[in-house]
Amino acid sequence: MHVKVHFRFGFTTEMHWTMITAAEYGDTSWELSVHVDQKDGDESMRFKLRVKGDLHIGGLMLKLVEKIKAPQDWSDHALWWEQRKCWLLKTHWTLDKYGIQADADLRYTPQHKPLLLQLPNMKTIKMVVSFSCVVFKVVTDICQTLNIRRPEELSLLKPPDDPSKKKKKKDKNSAQDIWDIDLPGGPGAYSKTMTATYDPENGMPVSATSLWFGENPLAGCLPNLPPAELAKIYQPLSLVDKAINNAGWLDSSRSLMEQDIQDEDKLLLRFKYNVFFDLNPKYDAVRITQLYEQARWSILLEEIDCTEEEMLMFASLQYHICKLTMSSEPLDHSNEPEIDEVEAALSNLEVTLEGGHTDRILEDITDIPELADSLRLFRPKRLTLRPYKEYWFVFKDTTISYFKNKETASGEPIEQFHLRGCEVVPDVNVTDKKFGIKLLLPVADGMNEVYIRCDNETQYAKWKAACILASKGKTMAYSSYKSEVRNIQSFLQMKSLAPPPGQAAPNLDSMEMNAECFVSPRYAKKHKTKQLTARILEAHQNIARLSLMEAKMRFIQAWQSLPEFGINYYIVRFKGSKKDEILGISYNRLIRLDMSSGLPVTTWRFANMKQWNVNWEIRQVTIEFDQNVTIAFCCLSCDCKVVHEFIGGYIFLSTRSKDQNETLDDELFHKLTGGQE
Repeated sequence: MHVKVHFRFGFTTEMHWTMITAAEYGDTSWELSVHVDQKDGDESMRFKLRVKGDLHIGGLMLKLVEKIKAPQDWSDHALWWEQRKCWLLKTHWTLDKYGIQADADLRYTPQHKPLLLQLPNMKTIKMVVSFSCVVFKVVTDICQTLNIRRPEELSLLKPPDDPSKKKKKKDKNSAQDIWDIDLPGGPGAYSKTMTATYDPENGMPVSATSLWFGENPLAGCLPNLPPAELAKIYQPLSLVDKAINNAGWLDSSRSLMEQDIQDEDKLLLRFKYNVFFDLNPKYDAVRITQLYEQARWSILLEEIDCTEEEMLMFASLQYHICKLTMSSEPLDHSNEPEIDEVEAALSNLEVTLEGGHTDRILEDITDIPELADSLRLFRPKRLTLRPYKEYWFVFKDTTISYFKNKETASGEPIEQFHLRGCEVVPDVNVTDKKFGIKLLLPVADGMNEVYIRCDNETQYAKWKAACILASKGKTMAYSSYKSEVRNIQSFLQMKSLAPPPGQAAPNLDSMEMNAECFVSPRYAKKHKTKQLTARILEAHQNIARLSLMEAKMRFIQAWQSLPEFGINYYIVRFKGSKKDEILGISYNRLIRLDMSSGLPVTTWRFANMKQWNVNWEIRQVTIEFDQNVTIAFCCLSCDCKVVHEFIGGYIFLSTRSKDQNETLDDELFHKLTGGQE
């Protein structure tokens, strides 16, 4: 059509229109660009499709596959929206409902992709995992494949950034160090073949897992690294370094792709929550070995502090485990003691929060035991010429009172310590016969330090066990008191360097041992090799009769007894404060630490927590405790979601009980840990 138009201002113009039909006039379709990833490393393709907003995602994928015309199985492919970083998995939703318009950049890509996983034993495996499921489900699938029970205790951690790019290049090429696990039947076989079942005769797994692995190599310990290689990995870690390393935990409520993880990226599979529930040597060969390996590496790389005496004890256990692993005897877990025989060892490992179901049975409600002894006391903040002074101490309920002497014990005490919520730190050197307990008592403006010195091992075990229970608000009437005393005594015995009665000292010349393999590089530098060998062998005599599984369990138990065990550190800024501080998160408490000294300022227990919430706009965590105590902080070394998930995760794990089957309440986990962003 050609039209001449006259305007009022005296000029004319010609305008041309193209005639369109009524059907075309009502057409609201538009072009959408989709990038298609091929499965076998072929070049990707890009297609343009004409679509309307009312087209559902399933219809779009059908249209796309018809246009591709490639005869292959597309069932594992799904659409990924690049700009929004989200999967379009609700196939019945329309493009309009998702808000997809012509500028959207979509990828049609496989949901299952290869991932490099470094296990707790530092071995890297290549495994195909779901990049579209939430991380919580991915970890569950990985653990089922590797035959690790209780997958809720583990998660995936991004390795800290390596400043040396050359090293990264070298890692990519060292394919011979990576163990490739091909899952039969591909991703579709996930749900059907991954369920581990156990032989009722010997308790060994009879799942497809065993068939793929033969005798599961993850249940055996790897030999210790030579000292030179260990020294290359070792880096001294400050509290700030530990906080930065802890920032990399992935969000359990989002998928790998949503967290910028690409195929063949490397992630660390680690025990995240330090509550190892229902450890059972019959069924947990892989779980116990990987837990032992994580503990071993944390000692060797000094990710957790321990004394020289403890370092020697851990070295002797490693030496013993290495010796037994390398012996020609096959691993036969059916010979392990029955579960009731190792109940004492396991009770220490089943750490639950104060709200848990275990340890609730009182031996006798009417008769709560007391302790009364002559002990020595030291208060660092009080100036005194004699640091330790002898008093008569009485431990009743969850309180310690001390008097001038036994005769005055019926009157008023000089002072009382209320132990609920306190920190109990061992101050022990068995060789020097030093048996001390350091108590950090919570007060309004921080923590008060008190040192109590016992005369011998028996006295120390009784008083320390009572202090540990009292710090959780429990008395000595609880059934776990006696097993706690036994565990402390066995720990002290392992630390003793004197050979058991009637046993000769080891002959150094007939022994072959590279002692530096079993201690941290910093510690190895302090001692000559022969001296170190002698001391490890002396310590070894105390544990020489342990079986392989018992030795691993003892190592885990000793690791759990360290004061710093299970604390994850983060850099935070408390509301109203002008300086950065460190927040430690443990299985049962939060600890505020001074950044420069590393000393605890105050402690808040989860048992006293009323509620917590996150203001996602200003990224601030607020926690309300009993007695009108409220704290608020912003996280500086990580996203506040990481801290929020730790707190919610520990609360979730405290709800587990032995009478439950092993099915997890995923919904409750996501309710407690998921962000309401």
